[in-house]
Amino acid sequence: MIRVLLADDQTLIRAGFRALLKAEDDMEVVAEAGTGAEAVRLAKATRPDVVLMDIRMPGGDGIDATATILAAEELSGTRVIMLTTFELDDYIIDSIRAGASGFLVKDTEPEELIRAVRAVADGDALLSPSVTRRLLAKVAAESRPAPAPPSSLEQLTAREREVLALVGAGLNNALIAEKLYITPLTAKTHVSRIMTKLMVRDRSQLVVLAYESGLVRPGWTGAAPDR
Repeated sequence: MIRVLLADDQTLIRAGFRALLKAEDDMEVVAEAGTGAEAVRLAKATRPDVVLMDIRMPGGDGIDATATILAAEELSGTRVIMLTTFELDDYIIDSIRAGASGFLVKDTEPEELIRAVRAVADGDALLSPSVTRRLLAKVAAESRPAPAPPSSLEQLTAREREVLALVGAGLNNALIAEKLYITPLTAKTHVSRIMTKLMVRDRSQLVVLAYESGLVRPGWTGAAPDR
């Protein structure tokens, strides 16, 4: 059973999400919050698997609440999906840096929302290649030239670096498998090992590491990176 916490200051939106999630046999809404501070308190009290977090809320915004939740040792198994009315690049970047595993607009189709909750609960990230490319381009435009990859990447095998680069480009396990001529299960195993070695909690943090280290650059189409 996937345990979900809803955090949104609009009661009607929470009610809509609650109805969608409760209709699924494998999902349970364990709490609802109307402010950022309440979301933090209820997350610590209920320890949900996934938090659907509105970005703009009174009493501490969703991004600050997300950072606080994901920094809590007792919530190491919790993942956060950010929700907003507009797909703004600044929100995407700030959400990922806060540790969120995904980013959805509130008018997302119900089926997509359900798939998103399941994917994040399973450890995947919700960053489509198009969103990731925009994010990379924006960060590159605002940043200094990319630094050399940090020493932590040296512990990765050549294959793991290839997989990390593809994760950074926004590819899911199925697309990574297709690119590298391996099975999706093997791709998933590689991703899990990379996260363990680099001590990150999910794929969204791998995306950040990949572009901030210079392993992935804007315009890269998914060809195998230099080894």
